[in-house]
Amino acid sequence: MLWKLIRRYSRPYLPLVVAAVILQFITTMATLYLPSLNAKIIDKGIARGDTSYIWRIGGLMLGVSFIQLLASVAAVWFGARVSMGVGRDLRAAVYRRVDSFSAQDVGKFGAPTLITRATNDVQQVQLVVLMGLNYMVMVPIMSVGGVIMAVQEDAGLSWLVWVSVPLLLVVVGILVFLLLPLFKKMQGNIDSINSIMREQIMGIRVVRAFVREEYEATRFREANAVLTDTSVRIGRLFILMGPIITLILHIATAAVLWFGGKRVDLGLVDVGSLTAFMQYLLQILVAVMMGTFMFMIFPRAIVCAGRIGEVLKCEPSIREPQEPIVLENPRGEVEFANVSFAYPGAHEGVLEEVTFTAPAGKTTAIIGSTGSGKSTLLGLIPRLYDATSGKVLIDGVPVENLARESLTTIIGYVPQKPYLFSGTITSNLRFGNSEASEEDMWEALRVAQAEDFVRERGAGEATGLDSSVSQGGTNVSGGQRQRLCIARALVRRPRIYLFDDSFSALDVTTDARLRAALPQYTEGATVIVVAQRVSTITGADQILVLDEGKIVARGTHSELLESSPTYKEIVSSQMSAEEVA
Repeated sequence: MLWKLIRRYSRPYLPLVVAAVILQFITTMATLYLPSLNAKIIDKGIARGDTSYIWRIGGLMLGVSFIQLLASVAAVWFGARVSMGVGRDLRAAVYRRVDSFSAQDVGKFGAPTLITRATNDVQQVQLVVLMGLNYMVMVPIMSVGGVIMAVQEDAGLSWLVWVSVPLLLVVVGILVFLLLPLFKKMQGNIDSINSIMREQIMGIRVVRAFVREEYEATRFREANAVLTDTSVRIGRLFILMGPIITLILHIATAAVLWFGGKRVDLGLVDVGSLTAFMQYLLQILVAVMMGTFMFMIFPRAIVCAGRIGEVLKCEPSIREPQEPIVLENPRGEVEFANVSFAYPGAHEGVLEEVTFTAPAGKTTAIIGSTGSGKSTLLGLIPRLYDATSGKVLIDGVPVENLARESLTTIIGYVPQKPYLFSGTITSNLRFGNSEASEEDMWEALRVAQAEDFVRERGAGEATGLDSSVSQGGTNVSGGQRQRLCIARALVRRPRIYLFDDSFSALDVTTDARLRAALPQYTEGATVIVVAQRVSTITGADQILVLDEGKIVARGTHSELLESSPTYKEIVSSQMSAEEVA
């Protein structure tokens, strides 16, 4: 998977890759040439006292060094451009795929691991590309070229190469073998700590309300300790590797000096050639060491690439139809025909054979106990999920056959948990309708009962519609956030309005004013409201009573009071609660 990802996403940067490889080749060849020139200066210049020869070869060395410097800098620059580009494109691909996921697909992976895969995992693949272009080209050339050059300088000492290199490979290979499982474990630990942190940040109010700070701190400490322990064990092996490799390099140097010195005494080799041989041996060992380091980062990158591949290979459970239908003049009639739905892996279905019609221009309300499937039912209309069996139709056309853009254009959806994006009130409202004028936005705010507090928001030039909104809308109250989300759906001017318990955070007075203003604004459109509060839906044209995923009663408020024990129980319980209050 790692090689497939690198090959696929580095293809647009092929000219830069070729340039980096050529420049690394030039750098390596220059590095190999320098010890040979140094040997000539010692043997033919210094030993004979030939100053002009020293200046001539020394000038050549400076020229080669300058070329090496330029080629090395340029190679690193091209390598960095390729690796950064691959990382950017890979992150974009992961984001696009996750963006196409349904709520069901996101739930299968989990938000924490998707964040890790799009950031930390991509960085590991990006690091492999960078290191590969900077070192993997150099390592084989340096190793093979170093052996050839070393043998040319003194074949009698070549046995030191065949002893030192395998010894270094064995030592580093053992360390890599020990590091492999630790790298795999580390990625799982990062997922765990991301999950705990995200959960604690999102649920900070609940944590404080129940005075569970110490418990959550203990959870985080435990996860942090596991990650720290794994990181420390990896660090210990890395720390151990440094001294061992240095020891092997120093032993090799001492062996060259010891045995080479005897060969110099016997006149079998010149001092310059011995110096060059020692430099070549060190270059070979350093190249082997760098290659080994590359193989050390491969295991973690392979794990990360596999995790990224899982996301990219995951086909969205909800796809665009092969021959999408576009509704030219939608009326907005919604029909459920024997619809059942079950979440993957669940033993029981959430909805069972639900059948009803929400006529265009009418208001349909859905009420029921917690967990009866109200929000799930609403989510089937904009295809947040697809029905397990049965059909959900809009104007007689199954939603699976509608073009996704056409479907979402005719629907204005206010989720149960209101969410605002960082930016301004204008940017959030135009998220629903990018072409909405300022007048359209103020009208939607008036209907949503949000006009007053929006006009009072902000300071200086950033007031009203230009006032800032923090991520998630945390700088406004729950009721204000809910009203802004309602305004975002209203400014869309859709044919179908879906309100998923969207009035729960509003006080009774605001709720009443909003419900009084809605009919005129949504005239002719289909309105489907999920509610817990009976007072919100008493004026609905049709009320569906949902219980354990089934419609157990339907009718108007007055009809249900006479015919439905379940509805009557809900009404009486809320009335009793209000009287007690």
